[in-house]
Amino acid sequence: MSLTDTMSPRDRPTDSDAGTPLLRPHLTQARAPLTREVSVLNEYGQGGRVSIPAERDLTVYVDKRELVTLMTLGAHPEWLVLGYLLNQRLIASVDEIESVTVDWDVGAASVRTRHGIDRIEERTARRVVTTGCGQGSVFGNLMDEIDSIRLPADAKLRQSQLYGIVNAIRLKESTYKSAGSVHACALFRGETLQLFVEDVGRHNAVDTIAGWMSLQDGVFERERVFYTTGRLTSEMVIKSAQMGVAVVVSRSGITQMGLDVAQRVGLCAIGRATNKRFLCYAHPQRLLLDAIPPDALATHAHDPAAAGS
Repeated sequence: MSLTDTMSPRDRPTDSDAGTPLLRPHLTQARAPLTREVSVLNEYGQGGRVSIPAERDLTVYVDKRELVTLMTLGAHPEWLVLGYLLNQRLIASVDEIESVTVDWDVGAASVRTRHGIDRIEERTARRVVTTGCGQGSVFGNLMDEIDSIRLPADAKLRQSQLYGIVNAIRLKESTYKSAGSVHACALFRGETLQLFVEDVGRHNAVDTIAGWMSLQDGVFERERVFYTTGRLTSEMVIKSAQMGVAVVVSRSGITQMGLDVAQRVGLCAIGRATNKRFLCYAHPQRLLLDAIPPDALATHAHDPAAAGS
């Protein structure tokens, strides 16, 4: 876990103006092994042992009502549940949650709200199947309230910082390196890594980051940058924007709907980011080019797509 702030939500400071504790949910700290060893046979007929991701199911109950079953590694299940509820727009703030209790023995997360979720049956009646791993789904219309999102107007990223982000991910020790078959997402402040999360699906990873961010009392603001190994679909872009992140970087590419949403909300979408190559698909004014390769004009003058090759 790469955190700058590991303070428990229950131990967070009081509101100096009101003199009362901030409303933060009580969270368990359930953990489960991220990988397991299995026996394999290679192309030479030789046996061996390798690690694979320990995917498991987590059924979420809200006020004793079954909501959804998530397939996850289970690294930070409480943050995952909080982020899921926020990104599905079922809650507006974690202050609405009294507690999240995760029990891996039964594979369940019990969410207790302070005042219930208004019209929860109606709001969860319609499902939209997403492009996420594990046949993910979201509730309602993906485009609802998107025009109400306001990203920081002065949020920018320097090209040199982008290279620092890509390099930090390259050097990061990860489940992917040891076992493969997972996606990674990360939150940066400039080029400084704040949180790195891996899961079987990129949507779980971004939801986990959203859950963690919701407990941090808005400490990042303009300098936040979100990184994902997965493609930038419409849902990934919407979730990033809902977290207040104005710059998103992907090792993969972007879909048409993802691009449409990024252009609509003012989000800088950078894809195909590997080594010192990238493609900026939307709102390039947020990207400050301070590290252009010296041979850029000669190499890519007639082939802009080569930057992402």
